[in-house]
Amino acid sequence: MRKGMMVLAALLGVTFGCFAQESNPGKKAIEPGKVLIAYYSWSGNTKYAAETIQKLTGGTLFEIKPVTPYPKDFKECVNQSRKEIRAKFKPELADKVDDIAKYDVIFVGTPNWIGTMAPPVASFLSAYDLKGKTVIPFVTHGRGGLQKCEKDIRILCEKSTVLKAGAFQGSTIKQSDAKIEEWLKSVVILPAKK
Repeated sequence: MRKGMMVLAALLGVTFGCFAQESNPGKKAIEPGKVLIAYYSWSGNTKYAAETIQKLTGGTLFEIKPVTPYPKDFKECVNQSRKEIRAKFKPELADKVDDIAKYDVIFVGTPNWIGTMAPPVASFLSAYDLKGKTVIPFVTHGRGGLQKCEKDIRILCEKSTVLKAGAFQGSTIKQSDAKIEEWLKSVVILPAKK
């Protein structure tokens, strides 16, 4: 009986180990023409990260812009975003991606606002059918790191494969090219440099 239990435990371990591997697909090979880098940037930090990713992947940049811009004053912006996040408000966006179907890999960039993604990013993710696509979040932050950003993006992209997010401190973003590249190489196979 004891031998039977050990065999069953070993079989279950192998079975669950296989499932765990399938849920972590590892590095994704990318083709530049099939990569979209969508980002929202209030201060320019997330834009810098997006542009760095674009240089390294050859993908297409898309700036997520709400119809009504956020206040330029930091405190006003924080107050507005706090209210919107608590209300789960998703602002209307000014532009849309013309042909989302042609992209296999979508990098999604957001500042960490109140521990999660900025509301325009939630609007973007809710506006498209991303089923079967690979979504790769990247976050810029003050000192908060990822907090719930990656988790909340996974919730909105439940039918997508969401790879490990990158988190980059905003105050040092312009010195973070090597860190961004290191993170990219941990999740994708970058195209060969020409």
